[in-house]
Amino acid sequence: MSRFLQYALSSAPANETWTLSSGLSARWLAPGCVAMDAGRDDADSVLLSCGVHGNETAPIEVADAILHDLATGRLALNCRLLVMFANLEAIRAGERYGEYDMNRLFNGAHRKLPELVESRRAETLERLAADFFSAAKARRLHYDLHTAIRSSVFEKFAIYPYLHEREHSREQLAWLQQCGIEAVLLHTQPANTFSYYTSRHCGTDAFTLELGKARPFGSNDLSRFSGIDNALRRLLSQPRAAVAPLQADGLPLFRAKYDLVKHSEAFRLHLADDVENFTLLADGMLIAEDGEVRYTATGGAERILFPNPTVKPGLRAGIVVEPAQLD
Repeated sequence: MSRFLQYALSSAPANETWTLSSGLSARWLAPGCVAMDAGRDDADSVLLSCGVHGNETAPIEVADAILHDLATGRLALNCRLLVMFANLEAIRAGERYGEYDMNRLFNGAHRKLPELVESRRAETLERLAADFFSAAKARRLHYDLHTAIRSSVFEKFAIYPYLHEREHSREQLAWLQQCGIEAVLLHTQPANTFSYYTSRHCGTDAFTLELGKARPFGSNDLSRFSGIDNALRRLLSQPRAAVAPLQADGLPLFRAKYDLVKHSEAFRLHLADDVENFTLLADGMLIAEDGEVRYTATGGAERILFPNPTVKPGLRAGIVVEPAQLD
């Protein structure tokens, strides 16, 4: 751990400004939330969030190493940067979450469960993100870094939040391809995720990035994260560096067709416990059932994403996706 992550995980409240050996100032806006500014009027604004799920440790290590190198001068900063170690309680415990999945509590959903620690934290993160991007004068970028519970047919993939009337950015898709992202899910409805919140309410180009499999601290092979690590470092130091054009045939796109909603404890998922994300679903197969509700695959091109029958009733227990194209 660098000094940044040690301080984030300490019990001390964060309300300090550090003068770093690189000459930068690091401002702790709240516990686990640190901002740096290159001091340029035309600078991009970049939010890197990690640890929304506390057991997804590799992105935390990647972000921490970037902060360390910015502090020591090994990496130059030429943008406005806000790094959030999101769910500190869960990170300390090594658990996905404590009382409730934080990534279902953004977009104002925290107001329905105000008694939860995760709700109060989600509200804080929303406020800080809104304040940060309100001062943006150039591009607004948010990358919410995750790893997945299970393996995936596409090891590294991105989720592009529902954009309402906005168009998908080919420039950002090309950047994701440069990062080593192997597939992109184009969401088709609002969500209570952090990336949807900043996309919708802060006008960002935002993505949830699934970068591999969740493992404990000390068990990550960080060489497998070199694509996103190198791309983020280049973005922070050379924000306007050229990006190779999008090779559309090399980046499969999918759209969310519908959610598998767990309505009750009678919910049954008819897939193997170790089924991979993006596994093809045979035409006519029964995917899941919940009392009289039945979810059946059609067409033979649908795939399953994020199957998790252990979620609380009322939450999504998986997404059925299908191939998509840009408009």
